[in-house]
Amino acid sequence: MHRNTITAIHQPDKRAYTSVAMAVPGLWDDLLQRHNLLQPVHGSAGGPAGDPDHGAEVGETEAILFALAQAVEQRDSHTAAHCERLAFTSVALGIAMGLDRGILLALYRGGFLHDVGKVGIPDSILFKPGKLTPQEWIVMRSHTTRGVDICRHLKSLDPVVPIIRHHHERWDGSGYPDGLRGEDIPLAARVLQVADIYDALTSPRPYKQAYSPSKALRMIREETERGWRDPAVVELFAALHKDVISKAAEYMAGGDESLEAMRAALSNLQLRP
Repeated sequence: MHRNTITAIHQPDKRAYTSVAMAVPGLWDDLLQRHNLLQPVHGSAGGPAGDPDHGAEVGETEAILFALAQAVEQRDSHTAAHCERLAFTSVALGIAMGLDRGILLALYRGGFLHDVGKVGIPDSILFKPGKLTPQEWIVMRSHTTRGVDICRHLKSLDPVVPIIRHHHERWDGSGYPDGLRGEDIPLAARVLQVADIYDALTSPRPYKQAYSPSKALRMIREETERGWRDPAVVELFAALHKDVISKAAEYMAGGDESLEAMRAALSNLQLRP
């Protein structure tokens, strides 16, 4: 699936972008009620099928994890709504790539859970306005594996765990924690990574001001030329930027009508030959 998807983006034709409605029937019904995608997948946590007590227990545990992830986000006023924007943008990219519903669900959940491991990172490192020391970088980078340790016990989150672990890998193998390269990096992690970088660049942080969208795109392209990002995902991100990604906050704030506008923008996309 990874190879076919990437090939379709590198060798575009008029069928490369399919109608959203055809590619993922019913997905937008879930997006119009966004929290549906955050609900537990009952029966997928390894317990007795149809056991209501087990399903309730899984749901409660997942709810705690998502609350924990949002608490991590709220520690920093600079990252307000970051997780929701990231989830939204990642799903938009996934839809345009024709990814199946299970991966779209993992992308949405990954938007909220990707940095949950930062709950174990001290504020003195997480919010340091200056450059981190080598030892501080080791601690900061551990948020990926800490996040895996937090989420790996829930079977229903199995598809999300690779996103949490690998969203800081690089296309050329110079990332962390495992130094994966190219298509060895899970596709969902590559997709979420680009959305994550863009949102971080266009938002203020303790160590920098917010960059303009044009500057952020330029920086992502430069990193791609350097060998850090998946060229196909970045190409698609740039193609979606004007009509979808740049308007993510507007779509989310505007309620159902704005979400329908996003649906229309995605549905009408076609690559030029």
